[in-house]
Amino acid sequence: MGDADSRDQGGAHRAYIGSFTSGGGRGVTTAAVDPATGALTPLAADASLPDPSYLALDRAAGVLYAVSETERGAVGAFRVTAGGLEPIGAPVPVGGSGPTHLCLAGSRLVTANYTSGSVSSLPVGPDGAPHGPATVLAHRGAGPDAERQRAPHAHQVLPDPTGRWVLGVDLGSDAVRVCALDPATGALRVHAEVPLRAGAGPRHLAFHPAGAVVYVLHELEPQLTVCRWNAASGHLEPVREVPVAPAGAPGAARPYPSAIVASPDGRFVWAAVRGTDTLVTFSLAAGPEEPLLTGTVGCGGGWPRDLAADPAGRRLYAANERSGDVTWFEVDPRTGEPRRAGSVPVPAASCVVFG
Repeated sequence: MGDADSRDQGGAHRAYIGSFTSGGGRGVTTAAVDPATGALTPLAADASLPDPSYLALDRAAGVLYAVSETERGAVGAFRVTAGGLEPIGAPVPVGGSGPTHLCLAGSRLVTANYTSGSVSSLPVGPDGAPHGPATVLAHRGAGPDAERQRAPHAHQVLPDPTGRWVLGVDLGSDAVRVCALDPATGALRVHAEVPLRAGAGPRHLAFHPAGAVVYVLHELEPQLTVCRWNAASGHLEPVREVPVAPAGAPGAARPYPSAIVASPDGRFVWAAVRGTDTLVTFSLAAGPEEPLLTGTVGCGGGWPRDLAADPAGRRLYAANERSGDVTWFEVDPRTGEPRRAGSVPVPAASCVVFG
């Protein structure tokens, strides 16, 4: 991965942790990952970009991208070096507010802008830096939740495994939009809009590694929607819903699912749930379209905003925003159950990605 080759001088792999600077976070933290234990050791932090809440890594180019989840939303780029991160140019406005997610799609950087309910596309130059102006696709629609769904709220953008399509998850309008990038202009064009359960508030999705099944995680209702995906036609078909959390007892914390991960071997799906502060395991033993909830464990802290698997799928890492830590778990290879193995303080942690 560029000059750093995803390792520090001691041979350990790297992880990058986003955090909210407005909540006391250190910006983007570079950490060494012990390959034997999975333990994280912070090495350096860069606080030059306000509220870098979500990160995306171009491993081939050795460039890390981050949203700036602020009213005047922006993206920043960092060169990965042996000593940490070096900003590449100044942050670039995305033409929307409150960006919560970003991804690389071909030669474009795409962001989901939660507050303004839009998705933006920016070109990436040969040096890895994004450039403006952004082309912006405004979402439309609303949902029945008067507090959270008065307007569209794009929450995640993710390319499909073929790279042909970009899927945008909108919490405010209860929909997933399948988009294509115009090869000439880089503008996003809506190919299909897929409605989901009204009031469910879809937040994030993940592809099964075989590529033909998508799992959509809802924030406002603790549900997982299983969808079939046809990459040839760009068709997304919801086929069933699965509860993410059992019905709580009176007075129990309300669950707010946040992040979803499919194991690289295609045997399990995991979800993080805020409020109850848990990690949920689904077995796919009956097939990718038949997730079965098999276990629930504590997330090791409070308000798990993000959940990530290491590249081998042997460990899970929960970014616990309110308790200010990243906790890691060993995954039982037979059952998929996460078992807490350690944690490191990271104030206002929001995201973890691996080099």
